[in-house]
Amino acid sequence: MCGITGQYQYTRTSRSGFAFQTASAAEYMSARGPDGDGLITLDNGDLVFAHRRLSIIDPTKRATQPMGEATGRLHITFNGEIYNHRDLRSDLAARGYTFKTASDTEVILNLYLQRGAEAVHALQGMFAFAIFDQQEKTLFVARDPYGIKPFYYSDDGRSFSFASQVKALLTGGVDDTVDPAGIAGFALLGHVPEPFTTHRAIKALPAGHHLTIRNGVVGSPTRFASPGAVLATRAANVPLREAMRATQDAVRASLFRHLEADVPIGLFLSAGLDSAALLGALQDLRPSDALAAITLTFETFSGTAQDEERGARSVAEHYGARHHVEQVGEAELSTLLPAILRDMDQPSVDGINTWLVARAARQTGLKVALSGIGGDELFGGYSTFRTVPGLVRAAARPAAFPGFGKAARHIGSTLMPTLRKGNPKALSLFEWGGTWPGAYLLRRGLFMPHELPNLLGRDFASAGLERLQPMALIGTSLGSGIRDPKLRVAALEIDNYLKNQLLRDADWAGMAHGVEIRTPLVDYRLLQDVAPFLSAVLQAGGKSVLAEIPRKPLPPSLLARSKSGFSIPSAPLLGTATLPNPRLTSRIWARQVLGHFKQIEQLAA
Repeated sequence: MCGITGQYQYTRTSRSGFAFQTASAAEYMSARGPDGDGLITLDNGDLVFAHRRLSIIDPTKRATQPMGEATGRLHITFNGEIYNHRDLRSDLAARGYTFKTASDTEVILNLYLQRGAEAVHALQGMFAFAIFDQQEKTLFVARDPYGIKPFYYSDDGRSFSFASQVKALLTGGVDDTVDPAGIAGFALLGHVPEPFTTHRAIKALPAGHHLTIRNGVVGSPTRFASPGAVLATRAANVPLREAMRATQDAVRASLFRHLEADVPIGLFLSAGLDSAALLGALQDLRPSDALAAITLTFETFSGTAQDEERGARSVAEHYGARHHVEQVGEAELSTLLPAILRDMDQPSVDGINTWLVARAARQTGLKVALSGIGGDELFGGYSTFRTVPGLVRAAARPAAFPGFGKAARHIGSTLMPTLRKGNPKALSLFEWGGTWPGAYLLRRGLFMPHELPNLLGRDFASAGLERLQPMALIGTSLGSGIRDPKLRVAALEIDNYLKNQLLRDADWAGMAHGVEIRTPLVDYRLLQDVAPFLSAVLQAGGKSVLAEIPRKPLPPSLLARSKSGFSIPSAPLLGTATLPNPRLTSRIWARQVLGHFKQIEQLAA
């Protein structure tokens, strides 16, 4: 896990300050790579790669990046981990390719030398990288299928700049004009949906895509992997017990892959099923290791149903983990908020808990931590798996009449002012609930489109919505012919909330402390393995499949615990001891996050 950046001057124009801009961007990302740094200039100065290193696989200096392969033809700057690098190395070595390191970075180089762009299909893990081919004068960039690792880029018609963070590109001199589409996306969803960012000149390379610059021509992003297409896999005609067993075996295999490291690995442990099941399975895989488990709690919740400590402690003791509990008080959280917002690369209404638990992990000496992120999206843990199909059924007929939904909202707003203030999205049921993207927005969204003019200004909101096209953007998640309603929700959750919020938050919040967060339940090979059985598993209860993975059964107290999302005290976030309607808390926090980023933009102007 690292920070990468670079610039490629693909037209023959002035290169004044070229290397300095790249070095500045790399320096901004120093927290991502506290173990080392490197910079290389190639192609007569037309290309600069830089790297900040967090050393996890082959931590020796010989694996420093940017790295070249033995012939000197290819060079790479790479962020991520390739979990099957040993198998790939063995195959490549048998074919005559040579290695000077034990790193996964060098495996990518030789694999690209062998297969070109097709190399991405063989990589199992999380990755974002750029490879320059000096012989072909080609720059190739790629990002993993789920988008676990970020890749942002800017193309001004003369040069192509990229980095692991938007703020790093801005530090490197990229134009900082605000993109109303990115801001509108945040207001609607609580995150900035890719490929948009908060700045018009900067795009996110979409997950599961690669891009090539050849002979001065910048190609369009090309898709090579699609979770939605995998979810559309034909269901296997097997007994339920066999489907459950195959799914559990696939999860165990993914967890085993995610243990590939040359440094100790810990686990973020909550009182929930996902992380508890991972801990139990880890004991099966490494029975002699006392894994470090990190739990975040808040003093405000002590002794309440929202307190994670008691449940997490019972699981840690049950499986013999070394348990570290980090308790944060309201005063400390208030003090830390400016630093959290500073580290937040793109606006998000989430990520605070991840920032805090990653800080605790680093303080215990960990560089790598496993997380249960992704279990709810894959195995139906959210209420959206019930409510979104229900909304579509309930509102489909009224929504078929043009203008009915909008008229119903206006009438309801007049006749039910209390509902308008207490649950404003409810008034939009017939306006948006009749389609899958609209129903998903109703359940996951913060503000509805008609509210944005009051929030952002009429002209800005109109420009943002026109450019964003939110319904079409959300609807792309369903473009693979998925028919099963629960699988449709899984596709929506994976392609939106998981990809654009949870994974992105895990990246910036973890890397702010130099902690690599690994997600065994967010794994493309895992998805491919379980897809034929997923419909049956979801119909049978979904996440119950995780409970049976550890050989030593989970504590009964955990299985009896009702599901609840991880909570954060509202008062420090909102700056008031008087807590508002819980339905509105995220909206108020979103306004504060937006205000923080507007302040940054004003300072940069």
